[in-house]
Amino acid sequence: MVPAAVIKVQAMIREERLDAVIERLLLVGIRGLTVCTAQGFGRSSGHEAVYRGVAYRIDFRPKVMLEWVGDEDDADGIVRAIQKAAATEKIGDGKIFVSVVEEVVRIRTGERGDDAVR
Repeated sequence: MVPAAVIKVQAMIREERLDAVIERLLLVGIRGLTVCTAQGFGRSSGHEAVYRGVAYRIDFRPKVMLEWVGDEDDADGIVRAIQKAAATEKIGDGKIFVSVVEEVVRIRTGERGDDAVR
């Protein structure tokens, strides 16, 4: 039997959807997740703001970046869970990127591949 590939799922989502996404991921049995704050812009572009009476343009929107690495067999369920929980059906909901991980090395033990992910 050929072992499943190691996959990385990376999602950029709205900050306010983070709790709902994590709750949903826990329901599907996720193990291991990295969460970082991020800023970006796309079709939603920037917005105007006023600080001390001076108007200025903010080009970046606050986002949250989630990363999960695991077996290919689990990736589709992770993607569906993120998509369902993060969606508001408005521009700026974010994106999910799925990619094959070429190599994984556990720093502590030197394990590689599937063994390093578990």
